[in-house]
Amino acid sequence: CRMFLNFRKVRKWKCMQLMTTCFIVSIVTICWEHLDHKVVSHMKSYSYRYLVNSYNFVNKSMVISLEEAESLHNYPYLINHEGKCQKQNVLLLLFVKSPPENVNRRRSIRSTWGNETYIQAQLRATVKVVFVLGVHRNPLQRERFQKELLEEDSTHGDLVQQGFVDAFHNLTIKLILQFKWAHSFCGHARFVMSADDDIFVHMPNLVGYLREMEHRGVQGFWIGRVHRGAPPIRRKDSKYYVPYEMYQWSSYPDYTAGAGYVVSGDVAEKIYQASRTLNATLYIDDVFMGICAVKMGVAAQEHVFFSGEGKAPYHKCIFDKMMTSHGHVEDIHYLWKEATNLEVKHTSSGIIGKLYCTAVKLYLLCKPYHFNTYPCKAAFS
Repeated sequence: CRMFLNFRKVRKWKCMQLMTTCFIVSIVTICWEHLDHKVVSHMKSYSYRYLVNSYNFVNKSMVISLEEAESLHNYPYLINHEGKCQKQNVLLLLFVKSPPENVNRRRSIRSTWGNETYIQAQLRATVKVVFVLGVHRNPLQRERFQKELLEEDSTHGDLVQQGFVDAFHNLTIKLILQFKWAHSFCGHARFVMSADDDIFVHMPNLVGYLREMEHRGVQGFWIGRVHRGAPPIRRKDSKYYVPYEMYQWSSYPDYTAGAGYVVSGDVAEKIYQASRTLNATLYIDDVFMGICAVKMGVAAQEHVFFSGEGKAPYHKCIFDKMMTSHGHVEDIHYLWKEATNLEVKHTSSGIIGKLYCTAVKLYLLCKPYHFNTYPCKAAFS
């Protein structure tokens, strides 16, 4: 009788195991596509990034002739200012990627962090801000927008435009425009920055930092929010979808988020030269930048106060170290006023101020869920 009871317990346990296994298999089967993209692709990419860690064959596969490369991105200038940098000691050439219709964003930038007059008068630095554009994506509205752009440029003189369609899938062409323009018309700039038009740049902090780097005589300098071992997105419903035919490997080279990054003048020249012989049909511009950098032996360097895709928390202790924050449109004037307030430096000064701000940053930046602005380690910087 006891043996019979034990047998029944064993059968019951086996049945429970079988049911549990079937349940798990069912869940995995249902969610496999999601798991494949989110988990398996990251496992593959990180394995490649940290075990193989070589992308030379990627470059070799993307090399094309100079003539063929020129045919992919050799568009005429519709608006240009060849003399914008001439006879000036330019600390920073700052390109802002902006489509024709975003006139309000350009206006906000000119009146806040991108105000060249303020930067020269208050920060004693020469920063040249250039908005780079293509033509409006809608052919029916193109003529109207072009007229408005010409009027805008006649007032401000800070637009550079080529004849390609300004769309997401042409961002690599816009990237090449930036480095080509820097090479042709502002090759003496100490640093070059590329930024989106919904980014906030803490210009006093950035200028102070770049002055320090200039004093050190840095070369091979490329800073921003670094993505390491990122996998290509294979979901066709994603904005960032890249087919195997375009990029067949399981991991991208290291690159900085396209929202905002800075390179030294020598790196800007190297990126331009690399872009002249690489296939620019890969439309993820920051990844293309990473491929150019590998070709020229340049490595991306993490700066903890360059944000990724998210906004930085609003606090004086964050403003004290902030370089960039992404996703600002309506709040840019408010943020500019708050972030450049003299009380910011007062809050973080002294031993007590430093300890207080470390505690605040620990609370704001070290939360357990993913937060794509500044990493937790920024709390100790």
